[in-house]
Amino acid sequence: MARIGIDIGGTFTDLIASGRDGQVLATHKLASTPRDPARAAMQGAEELLRKAGLDFADIEFCCHGTTVATNALLERKGAKTGLITTRGFRDVLHIGRKNRPYNFSHYQEIARQSRPLSPRRWRMTVRERIRAPAGEVEVALNGDDVREAIERLKDQGVESVAVCCLFSFLNPEHEKRIAEIARREFPEAYVTASHEIAPLVREYERFSTTAMNAYVGPVTGRYVRRFAGALEEAGVPAQLRLMTSGGGMVAPAEAYRRPVNLLLSGPVGALIAGIEAGREIGRRNVITLDVGGTSADIGVAPDGEMRMRSLLDTQVGDYDVMTPMVDIATLGAGGGSIAWLDPEGMFRVGPQSAGADPGPACYGRGGEQSTVTDALLVCGWYRPAHLADAVPTLKPDQAREAIRRRVAEPLGLTPEDAAGGIFDIAVNNTVEAMRLASVSKGFDPREFTLIAYGGAGGAFAAPVAGALAIGEVLVPPHPGVGAAGGLLCAQVRYEFKATLWSDLEDLNYRAVSDQFDEMTREATGRLAGDGFGADEVRLKLWAECRYAGQGNELAVKTPAGEINAAWAGALRARFDAEHERAYLRAYPDMPVRVINLGVSAYVPGKPLVSAHAAETAAVDAEPLLTAPCRFPGLTDPRPTDFYRRSRLKPGHRIEGPAIVEQSDTTTAIPPGWRARVDRYSNLRLTPDKEGVPAISEGGTPSLPA
Repeated sequence: MARIGIDIGGTFTDLIASGRDGQVLATHKLASTPRDPARAAMQGAEELLRKAGLDFADIEFCCHGTTVATNALLERKGAKTGLITTRGFRDVLHIGRKNRPYNFSHYQEIARQSRPLSPRRWRMTVRERIRAPAGEVEVALNGDDVREAIERLKDQGVESVAVCCLFSFLNPEHEKRIAEIARREFPEAYVTASHEIAPLVREYERFSTTAMNAYVGPVTGRYVRRFAGALEEAGVPAQLRLMTSGGGMVAPAEAYRRPVNLLLSGPVGALIAGIEAGREIGRRNVITLDVGGTSADIGVAPDGEMRMRSLLDTQVGDYDVMTPMVDIATLGAGGGSIAWLDPEGMFRVGPQSAGADPGPACYGRGGEQSTVTDALLVCGWYRPAHLADAVPTLKPDQAREAIRRRVAEPLGLTPEDAAGGIFDIAVNNTVEAMRLASVSKGFDPREFTLIAYGGAGGAFAAPVAGALAIGEVLVPPHPGVGAAGGLLCAQVRYEFKATLWSDLEDLNYRAVSDQFDEMTREATGRLAGDGFGADEVRLKLWAECRYAGQGNELAVKTPAGEINAAWAGALRARFDAEHERAYLRAYPDMPVRVINLGVSAYVPGKPLVSAHAAETAAVDAEPLLTAPCRFPGLTDPRPTDFYRRSRLKPGHRIEGPAIVEQSDTTTAIPPGWRARVDRYSNLRLTPDKEGVPAISEGGTPSLPA
């Protein structure tokens, strides 16, 4: 029996299969099919199983990371979405927050929500009103208004209906009735209500999230049903699982109810895989760098914990979404990122990508843009003979010509110098994004191990680590399919939140306990419906707090034990400590307010198991050949040894400059770096430059005196 993970990216679809014991059986990578993502997934699954000597009937577990919901939103290809809300609040989606990140700038776009997902002509209001703070009914719901609104939406060809009323997170009675009437009177429409999606304080974000769920719901639902049906028709006995943006897996029914939770779920897999890889070698602090064909994703996991974004810091494209989302930074710096000159003549790389079709110029499929892949081919890092299985038509001459025409000639450079510049800029963009993801959030990258994933992660890893003084880079055995591998390690998890809005000193302990109990029952009930027993379920409880007068919250794990004054005191101490870590200061004398409570119920995942050998004496590996290559920061090419990853054994060591080739990625070891193969077959890269910290076995760097 086999477990398979399928991750669909913008350029490639990655697949991995493992046995019940976690041993990797086979990996596979093929070009994505953006017009029909399921086609590449099914074709890839068939080819993957053939490699492993298995059949569809042997699949006992299948987890899928998909970009369908994200693409529907970013490309504005979702459903025609109507909105039913409280009279007087028709334009909440248009008004938004009007944030001004630069107070004195006259040239900023301050209204990201200028194109609401539900146009004004499809937004209807009804007479009803719930009052704060107790949630009592001030104006009873007018059923005739609801039926009239639904008839008008039907007449206008609306496909999906979002229901979002004022203060429904305090009392969802009216929303429930509106949704019930809508589902009865308009059964062909997709209907979603805010108390089902985001029952939390903050009016605009709640409206935006509910409208987004309605907008992507029909598209996502059709895809999930079609893909699940294709697996069933092929004879797969396992139920499909889908990765969420919060780092857990859910069943198709849950994905259909809350498709907004699938937004930006793709990058999470690599972070999960990186945490497991770090745990295996005794590294508690890891940063993952997953560089694919379209983008680079950066995840920071201190002490092996995924960090969640603040609910006010979760945007997808131009839209705010208030759902659990792992804190992962994404930038347009992948192998397919296009090098171009802006109207002022500035040399830029990305965020545009050549994608899977036509792809970089060197693919020979009609692409004329110069990309990072073309640049690395011109720099000598990629050998056409090695990549023949992945891209049979790889053409170095076309790569060089695209760089010459698009970049080199306008800037007065040679194609080789321009190629080096393309990669330097892409690396610099990645360094700055990683600095923001770590240093700006209170984490010192020198205390972390950088783990490289993706088809281009091995190329970027050492230059990026060197710029940030990171003392160790780890390249796992199958880095090119790292995100797919992370899917096999993920938890089945359900999360629920509720607004409390109370000063910590005035907490109603019974109310807090009852709220936690209610959310726990709901979450564990979902897992029971998925076939998991109570003994398999783990719980994590947290509170989102802030000092009085602040506008944002910090999530803090709640103390164990009975909820009483001692519990509140321990929560206060934890919040002060977390605030000091995040902002370098705490305010022990300032009142603390508890805004939201949360419960996560999950079943732990099954980590992949690396085949490992006994420790062996270090010995120099034998190169395949030596050829000139250009490296960042160097103007002239250097003689570079090339190695085949499949021939490297535990104990082998390599001195840079060197290139390590394998089927799913290429790893660069620049001058001044060395690599060794550990007993888990990981490539461990470390710099030998004086002053760069070396990571100790415990995971903390040994800083220079």
